[in-house]
Amino acid sequence: MSNNLLANKRGIIFGALDEQSIAWHVAEKCVSQGARIVLTNAPVALRMGKIQELSSRLNAPLIGADATSLEDLENLLSQSMEILGGKLDFILHSIGMSLNVRKGKTYTDLNYEFLQKTYDISAISFHKLMQSALKMDAMEEWGSILALTYIAAQRVFPDYNDMADAKALLESIGRSFGYHFGTQKKVRVNTISQSPTMTTAGSGVKGFSEFFGYADKMSPLGNAPAENCANYCVAMFSDLTRMVTMQNLYHDGGFSAMGMNPAILNLNQ
Repeated sequence: MSNNLLANKRGIIFGALDEQSIAWHVAEKCVSQGARIVLTNAPVALRMGKIQELSSRLNAPLIGADATSLEDLENLLSQSMEILGGKLDFILHSIGMSLNVRKGKTYTDLNYEFLQKTYDISAISFHKLMQSALKMDAMEEWGSILALTYIAAQRVFPDYNDMADAKALLESIGRSFGYHFGTQKKVRVNTISQSPTMTTAGSGVKGFSEFFGYADKMSPLGNAPAENCANYCVAMFSDLTRMVTMQNLYHDGGFSAMGMNPAILNLNQ
């Protein structure tokens, strides 16, 4: 159902790869709510995923960009404003990658060159994006910028590895830059801490399927599906949440507030 919550709004969606991607669902929801968007991902992802199909179906231009490159980000912002016909109302940062996780390195035996890449891709890219947008005056007043994160930034999930540190940095950047963007341009910046979700990236974490089931049992409402996260993003992009900024917002079925759920111990039987 569409309420046209994003009618006449313009935005950029980072990170859609395939139907499992949260960003894929966000793109679909934004367009269904009246927004016009540009899709972007790393050049290699444009060749690997199905984003071309999404671009065609949503009539959303596709611009490749390395989110760690200031030149690419500036080009993306400039082209997007030209294509969409004005400044941006919203941006979704849905980017994360750890070479240490991909290569099977444990947290106590990290490759530090890989670690720097993890930080640059998964967190510092968020700062680069916002710094570029601020300098280029690319955001409309009362615009909204979101990044997706995970509760491992706050609590220990051993197999999440160095991505936990990257997410902690991402959340800190959201708060710190949120102050500057808010005071200078009345733009709000928030992070959404989503339930474990069966995405291509998430599925690469050791023991993910077992933990997915654990989190689903621990959460009173169960794990929040990607489609529901997309709805939350739409709400955060809309004018209904104008005064919400610098927050880490949990969208996890209640998991973040739980200590113990009797269902885990089969005490409800």
